[in-house]
Amino acid sequence: MDRRDFIKASALAALGTSLGRADNPPPAKAKSIIQVFLWGGMSHTDTWDPKIKAGYDYTGEFSQEIPTNVPEIKLGALFPNLAKQADKFSLIRSMTHRNNGHETAAYLMQTGHQPGERLAYPSIGAIFALFKGKDYKGLIPPYIVLTQPQGRFSEAGFLGPKYKPFATGGDPNATRFEVEGVVARGISDARQLSRRELLGNMNTMRHAYASSPVIKEAWACENAAYDLILGKGKEVFDLSQEKPELRDKYGRFTFGQDCLAARRLVEAGVPFVCINYPGGWDTHSSHFATMKRQVPQLDQGLATLLEDLNSRGLLESTIVWCCGEFGRTPKVDWQPPWNGGRNHYGNVFSVLLAGGGFKGGQIVGASNERGEEVLERPVYPVDLLGSIYQLAGIDPRAKLPHPEGLEAYVLPKPDEKGVKSAGLLTEIM
Repeated sequence: MDRRDFIKASALAALGTSLGRADNPPPAKAKSIIQVFLWGGMSHTDTWDPKIKAGYDYTGEFSQEIPTNVPEIKLGALFPNLAKQADKFSLIRSMTHRNNGHETAAYLMQTGHQPGERLAYPSIGAIFALFKGKDYKGLIPPYIVLTQPQGRFSEAGFLGPKYKPFATGGDPNATRFEVEGVVARGISDARQLSRRELLGNMNTMRHAYASSPVIKEAWACENAAYDLILGKGKEVFDLSQEKPELRDKYGRFTFGQDCLAARRLVEAGVPFVCINYPGGWDTHSSHFATMKRQVPQLDQGLATLLEDLNSRGLLESTIVWCCGEFGRTPKVDWQPPWNGGRNHYGNVFSVLLAGGGFKGGQIVGASNERGEEVLERPVYPVDLLGSIYQLAGIDPRAKLPHPEGLEAYVLPKPDEKGVKSAGLLTEIM
């Protein structure tokens, strides 16, 4: 057995041990997660795994790379801000599952389970809501999506609506104009309260059923909702409480302000926040124009988020996880109707991880010279999610409460029903 085979076998043994322990969860380093979901799949070769020597048919317009504050790491030239924060994050350049369907690939990356099985498993956000929600006492729901649901799969799976994310909607970058206390985009707090009072007065049967447990539970939900939109819960979403200079640094665009809102949410103790990237990265056509528009915003918002979390002492307890459901084809499709686009690619792609116990300034794995296949150290969905769960103190082999009593676990065992694994990300944990 050579050195590489020995390391792989050891990692598999470690993963098998951790996934087989359902009654002894590991100690938690991470209290919260901010997932930046680049739905549609961002090109890895144009961004975090540049292949500038591959030739024009592979690089297109993006034939430059830039150094970072970690000598071993270079990024695509559109990431000058993130290059200054490379010591705070690690990159997986060998993520793989070989699935090219949006829905099925997203399901794989969010659950770790194979699509097409009998059960529809919950996403990692719902798992956090289940396991971390028990000790979380905040007014804000434990699983938040900024701003629109991911929509490619059922986030809660068989756990049901209780564990679905609270999708905020709206745009945190939208300007709010107030005249005598009335917000032009919506209604004032006073008017909202008067509506609530009117509704209560119109309910003539309210007191007749006051002793009903069902009615009491409904009132409790109603009060919690009002606390969220009018009470202290509302303050967390009020970005006007932040200094204008910091808001400018994050970027006065939707994604930048999403990142700022995410920081405020984890600061308030919310276990799982997903930023579902506005606009997406499904660049079959107009690829280079879309990248030149969106990557600078991703770079600014994400780099500022890492810097801000670190300066507040939050990064060590917050995992920042950024990737899509797959990457894009390394070779540019110049043929009509794509005319310079990149298509779905699950053979190999890149993932960014920071904080919560993950080391910074590291590279895990490698793709080949054109970014078409894994060259060394493959990382599969169960490896990535298992590592996140490990750092969050969630046992990957804990049993889930299925409504029909069926056996279901947070993650499948390696080699179970075709589940591939090369072991936990011990290199950066």
